[in-house]
Amino acid sequence: MDSEPGGSKIDVKRRWNLSLWLGFLFALAGFFTYPFFAQYPITRDFPWANLLLFAIGGILLLLRLVRAFGNPRVYRGKIVGPIFTILSLLAFSFFAYTIFYVVRQMPASTGAPRVGQKAPDFTLPDQNGKSVALADLLSNSTGALLIFYRGR
Repeated sequence: MDSEPGGSKIDVKRRWNLSLWLGFLFALAGFFTYPFFAQYPITRDFPWANLLLFAIGGILLLLRLVRAFGNPRVYRGKIVGPIFTILSLLAFSFFAYTIFYVVRQMPASTGAPRVGQKAPDFTLPDQNGKSVALADLLSNSTGALLIFYRGR
């Protein structure tokens, strides 16, 4: 209960600021979904989907944090909002540092063949589990296209 200047009491029911929670969940999703998005080539090379989740979470957090501090009599979140915002910033900072700095510091593979270089002979299973040798592929044709995926 709050009192008006005339001395009468008014009842102000405080509302939950659920968008704070939603913004924090979006930021957590941006952090924890990277292993999922890294499975697809369109999101593996540049983590735009994760950055989009972080951006949505950050916008929701900032807008609702302004609302919580701008009208604290109506909206809750003056304590939880800054905590969620700091945790989200820490998660984003760690994510950005890891993806854009640490991963780029990995040395290039010294044993990988270069473009135009003859590949060493190898035998690998195909999609059906049958062994296929490079020499067998080259015996029936003049060349083979090899695609190397970095990772896992």
